Amino acid sequence: MFERIMIPTDGSKFAARSKDVALEIAKRFNSTVVAVHIIDDKLIYPFEVLEEEGKSILNNVREDSEKIDLNVEEVLIVGSPIHDMEKIVKKTNSDLVVIGTHGKTGLEKLIMGSVAESALKTVKVPVLLVK
Repeated sequence: MFERIMIPTDGSKFAARSKDVALEIAKRFNSTVVAVHIIDDKLIYPFEVLEEEGKSILNNVREDSEKIDLNVEEVLIVGSPIHDMEKIVKKTNSDLVVIGTHGKTGLEKLIMGSVAESALKTVKVPVLLVK
């Protein structure tokens, strides 16, 4: 049913919950997991720091996927989590997106808006929101 399940993650506890749900679904359907971390192009931290953090977050998804014998692909890009989700879904040929309803909070959320809400509005494949 779902051949490629995309898991956008920012490393938050909400993203960890959505990852667990996505891996359960992927195991049931023997799906390929597409782990995605977007380095927000609006952040002003040194790129090397953000890149290392992103690699670490994706590595966590890889390790959990491999523990249950799932194929996993990692996507680390610089862009806009709000605006680039649909493009990433298309480029990775994902047919399901599993995303947490909350991620970064406070000022970051106020400036960036809701990634999950944006995914619901723009992505053309099914989107599963996980609380």
